[in-house]
Amino acid sequence: MTTTAQGLGSLDAAALAEALGAGDCGEVAGDAGRRAQYASDASNYRQIPLAVVFPGERRHIRNTLDVCRRLGVPVTARGAGTSTSGQAVGPGVVLDFSRYFNRLLALDPQARTATVEPGIVLDDLQQAAAPHGLLFGADPSTHSRCTLGGMIGNNACGSHSLAWGRTADNILELEVVTYRGTVVRLGEMTAEEIDEAIAAGDDRAELIASLHRLAQRNLAALRTKLGRFPRQVSGYALEQLLPERRFNLARALVGSEGTLAVVLSATVRLLSPPPARALVVLGFSDACAAADAVPALLKHQPLALEGLDHALTDIVTRPATRAAIDTLPAAQAWLFAELGGTADALPGQAEALAETAQQAAGCTGSEVITDPVRARTLWRIREDGAGLATRMPDGAEAWPGWEDAAVPPDQLGSYLRKFTGLLDQHRLQGAVYGHFGEGCLHVRINFDFSTEQGTAVFRTFLTDAAGLVAAHGGSLSGEHGDGQARSALLPLMYGPDVIALFEEFKSIWDPDNGLNPGMIVQPLPVDGNLRVSPHRAPLPLATVFPFHADDGDFAKATRRCVGVGKCRSAGQRGDVMCPSYRVTRDEKDSTRGRARLLYEMTQGEVITDGWRSTEVRDALDLCLSCKGCSADCPVGVDMATYKSEFLHHHYKGRLRPASHYTMGWLPLLSRLAARAPGLVNALTSSRLAPAVKRLGGIAAQRELPRFAGQTFLAWFRRRTPRGDGRRGPVMLWVDSFNNHFSPEVLQAGVAVLEHAGFRVQVPDGTQCCGLTWITTGQLGTARRIARRTAAALAPAVGAGLPVVGLEPSCTAALKTDLPELLDGDEDARALSRATLTLAELLVHHAPGWQPPRIEARSISQTHCHQHATSGFGADSALLDRMGIDNTALDSGCCGLAGNFGFERGHYDVSVAAGEQVLLPAVRSAPADTQILADGFSCRTQIAQQTSRGGTHLAQLIARALPPADPSARSGFPPLPTEKEHTRD
Repeated sequence: MTTTAQGLGSLDAAALAEALGAGDCGEVAGDAGRRAQYASDASNYRQIPLAVVFPGERRHIRNTLDVCRRLGVPVTARGAGTSTSGQAVGPGVVLDFSRYFNRLLALDPQARTATVEPGIVLDDLQQAAAPHGLLFGADPSTHSRCTLGGMIGNNACGSHSLAWGRTADNILELEVVTYRGTVVRLGEMTAEEIDEAIAAGDDRAELIASLHRLAQRNLAALRTKLGRFPRQVSGYALEQLLPERRFNLARALVGSEGTLAVVLSATVRLLSPPPARALVVLGFSDACAAADAVPALLKHQPLALEGLDHALTDIVTRPATRAAIDTLPAAQAWLFAELGGTADALPGQAEALAETAQQAAGCTGSEVITDPVRARTLWRIREDGAGLATRMPDGAEAWPGWEDAAVPPDQLGSYLRKFTGLLDQHRLQGAVYGHFGEGCLHVRINFDFSTEQGTAVFRTFLTDAAGLVAAHGGSLSGEHGDGQARSALLPLMYGPDVIALFEEFKSIWDPDNGLNPGMIVQPLPVDGNLRVSPHRAPLPLATVFPFHADDGDFAKATRRCVGVGKCRSAGQRGDVMCPSYRVTRDEKDSTRGRARLLYEMTQGEVITDGWRSTEVRDALDLCLSCKGCSADCPVGVDMATYKSEFLHHHYKGRLRPASHYTMGWLPLLSRLAARAPGLVNALTSSRLAPAVKRLGGIAAQRELPRFAGQTFLAWFRRRTPRGDGRRGPVMLWVDSFNNHFSPEVLQAGVAVLEHAGFRVQVPDGTQCCGLTWITTGQLGTARRIARRTAAALAPAVGAGLPVVGLEPSCTAALKTDLPELLDGDEDARALSRATLTLAELLVHHAPGWQPPRIEARSISQTHCHQHATSGFGADSALLDRMGIDNTALDSGCCGLAGNFGFERGHYDVSVAAGEQVLLPAVRSAPADTQILADGFSCRTQIAQQTSRGGTHLAQLIARALPPADPSARSGFPPLPTEKEHTRD
């Protein structure tokens, strides 16, 4: 077998990209930015490709293979890039199917089949099948972004493989193309069909004849050494060539990790799920006791039987998820058993399973979960396991490498005990979770790849762990494939005869070794191509933000992204991350893609100009700084902070974009405009407005907000306080947006606070949180402003006054950005602790206060920064107390996001983000439905893109206050209607 990769030394990226472009291969990229984005997957490994190709048609794939074969370049097929074993990265051409080659070609509800292109996301297939009461059985935790092609490559399984099988069990037919260009349709074949195919005498005939001869010569090995239990995924699935399995070449190709052929289309089996399900949570003294209970529980035929160790749940900090965990049965480990059946039968099934569990040693309790919301929250912990487990409870990094080994379920308890002992022997730690019902365990381990000694421990541990699995009759991989992580260890699991069979199988399909070389056969070393390596020192990069969670190391902060790809989820599920990716579906616009570029920037190999990198600058351009990733990313990647840090250094000592001066300095410019707001408004609405926008770097399509005729501060300083103030003083944070553009929001806030018994104060002078300077990367100015603000509010905060913000972005800046920006400043920390939203103050700090009853319906848009910091829990509780039937939209970001949606070049993406959920929901809402949106950006987007307007929570409450109440009478102008306040 030749090694195609040997010819790479004579090619450079530009020459290859030119050849691919001339060869009609689809969209081709050979620039440094693209190559950096695709240098890693979700594994420990890193290979910088020469080019990335995004095929849109079948001919693009065949043409790419033709060019690569002619030039001697290897090809790596890639879906969502969530592979944990390193098989989605390669040194030649990476074929990304996820962007364009992702169509549903056919769906037959009667036959219960679907035909798809390999780039289709699993959830998109599930969404298409759901109206027919059908689904695809394999359901890995990455279902919101993983592709069918990637699932076929790895033989993905998921939580319900106990009942519905692996990907291989649900594949009916594949159409593939080999590296040499032969297109073959694969499926089951009878002996007669095999004879007919061989008699045809074409390329397909030669392939089938060679494979049939291989199977016939090795029937005993195929029957006794392969396919011994469901999760034996390592190596090639040659058992599918047995006559009793009808020589199923399609299923034999599943799990081959792109090393044999490239999938053009797949026909899959769909199934009907049970009409009802129940979740039974079982507590155990430790994970080993939970493992021991598995064989008895399997007799109840659960749909899923998943395990979690406390080391994983201890990491969870999200309040809602943490609250759900705290109500679980007291235990150190849990099993989640899901049962399916009729609604009438399920209670009895659940009780019987719980009784069986109670008889097991170490069982500490059980609970049947009937609330579907709580059940989804608990399942989310399991789904996010791959990301959560990448940080130990002490913050140390943890890595894949021994990610998904599997043993027969009756061996799980013994294996887990000895595996735990092996961790202790090597002084390693890891959080165990996974598919206990099928003997498949996931674990991330705190390997130290930064030193020679740590890398040696990694290598030795993998070798010992492979021997342990083999001794228990198990598989090195139970669903994620071997890749670079385990291919070299396969001889410890299989004897030389089986390894020779694998090599022959590969050679029949790919004699040039052009497809994903180094995987499964002729393997790369397990400690080669490591993403973090003692042989590659990151560039020394000083930062403004302290990055304490990453030991002050910006490179470590960027590699916080381990590639699980949750930011590539396109559907709205109550999260925010990542708005721009949801619009463009481009890897460079995902949180992961940006983190990859920043990490490569710290390495100085493919991105060579550090902070001055134009590739990084361009990739960050469509980052909305929404902070959604800081809450939604399982490992807490905070791209908004990374972007601010980068922009600070990138433009240091250089001319900035015009928008950085206009919108970055908006608080100061607004104070100047407040001296003559009418004149400014006349200018920005005149024939000169296009020139003003052009000079200011503002999108021509955007309507500029109008300055209020009187600022809130001017109004407040002339008014007479109302109410009895029995609860004492509260500091109302006067943000620049509401102060200058919508003072009625702050006025309503005063009315509500005084009605609740507070005495309202405002900061002396014109304080600012510095947010606009932070988001535009002007961190020197931001620090000076932040320091001044923290010092000015210190006396009030020291006296115990809560600081209440009505603009979520500014409130979040006070809570999170200021203490980071002013690292070690006690005034900033105290201000952070004192800062509350209006709902938090009224719900948690105003005992006995009764809000006005409003029998109405509303839909609410949660501001991204509030989602990332405070959440919507207090708001929801307050609305409930008011009698409002509120629907919190699963809309993600509104798309405007402060300065982002106003900047030139961002308008289309900004509007498209809003059009995904928010804007259609507003347009379709009945006229009597309140549109709640606390964020100035959210209200502006709604007003500019719909015929409706948004209402702040403070306004909603203030309008309903009793007219006889002194605080709602004199001293306050009439509160505007919903539409008036957005248009003025």
